[in-house]
Amino acid sequence: VLGCSYVGEGGLPRAFGGSQHPATLVLRGLSITDDGTLGDVTDYEIPQEDHSSSPPIIFEASVQLVSIPYAEALLHVDCSGEEVSCELSPYSFRQEGSGLCPASWFLATIRLSSGISIALLLRGPSCSSQKEEGHDVTLHPKLRIPMSKKGTLLTTVEFQSSSNNTSLRTRLGSSITLDCHFALAPSFLLSSLEWRRQHRGSGRSLFRYHVGNAGPTVQPKVHVDVEQLLGNGDASLTLQEASVDDVGTYICLVSTAQHQVQHNIQLLVAEPPRVRVFPKEVSFKRDETITLTCNIAGYYPLDVSVSWTQKTPEDEVEISLSNTGFSSHRQSRDGTYSITSYLSISSATAQAPATYTCHVSHVALEAPISISTYLKAPEHTESEGLIGGAIATAIFVSVLFIVLRRKRSAEPKPEQLLTASE
Repeated sequence: VLGCSYVGEGGLPRAFGGSQHPATLVLRGLSITDDGTLGDVTDYEIPQEDHSSSPPIIFEASVQLVSIPYAEALLHVDCSGEEVSCELSPYSFRQEGSGLCPASWFLATIRLSSGISIALLLRGPSCSSQKEEGHDVTLHPKLRIPMSKKGTLLTTVEFQSSSNNTSLRTRLGSSITLDCHFALAPSFLLSSLEWRRQHRGSGRSLFRYHVGNAGPTVQPKVHVDVEQLLGNGDASLTLQEASVDDVGTYICLVSTAQHQVQHNIQLLVAEPPRVRVFPKEVSFKRDETITLTCNIAGYYPLDVSVSWTQKTPEDEVEISLSNTGFSSHRQSRDGTYSITSYLSISSATAQAPATYTCHVSHVALEAPISISTYLKAPEHTESEGLIGGAIATAIFVSVLFIVLRRKRSAEPKPEQLLTASE
């Protein structure tokens, strides 16, 4: 039992003036494996109708003709904590019959937060079928289709299509499979399958197959197993040697003679950056400014975050630095990008020893990359030692000369000693 929104009124989708109403989708007859928890499942009971308001929109859908994929996930969605969105809308591709209430078709679109997407084509009752069974026809006031005695809309699932992921990511040069499966009621036959790619306002057909034709029309690097397509409804497309030009929305279009169901799969190509920092170790000479370089290369897409930090033995945490510079972005032949970041440190202000680190974040990285260089404490060179020694020696000799001179001037002269003895 899924809480849904009914979008559209009078056959019009919301974008063309339709409205939105709360609705319920009840899938009856699901085929699932009992894992020991089904004893706690209770049957759905139709809410008692409140005559003071219009009846609720409740679709009861029998799944006897078509198996429903991911039924266990749908059944346990309340316990698993997974989020579900469900939308019901009129299917206006083609209506059967004529008169006051021709046979109606509805599309149920179910999406799970894990990425699963399911599309169900529901066939509703017509007035003629109700009369043939000897039932009085009562139309739903909003949908204008026959209701059951309990006030629900009895439908059957006659066409379903599914995909296990609506958003995928791959690396350059990799192969990836875009999942698309379908199942049809016995009265339905597959007419065609087409895969299309759309990106930035332009579209292109990648694969097209019409049942009965000699073979499919296929673009390079893509493959669909026609035998699996016709045998078990596997319409999945495999993309080989992914490049940045393969980014976009891939659309799986499964068609019968009367109806068509589609799935949209977003494909992102993401390549992580390679990061180098040089020099690896530096030390200052007198009155010197050193430039540290962080080279970030080979990443896609374009957005990348680069920052620098400093940490000395006295610092408890890394300190962010703002005196950085950047080159312009460069793009290589394979479509990936590169950029260089610079950090200038001066002997007049920098504290040594210290560690300087370049941090790089990108969508293709699970965690940021951090590469460090080490600023050593100042060291005296051999010439500086000799000069210092000479200066120290000169100072010592000067001081000694002054002390001796003062000592000699303080001693009495011989004439002074003779006078004193007389």
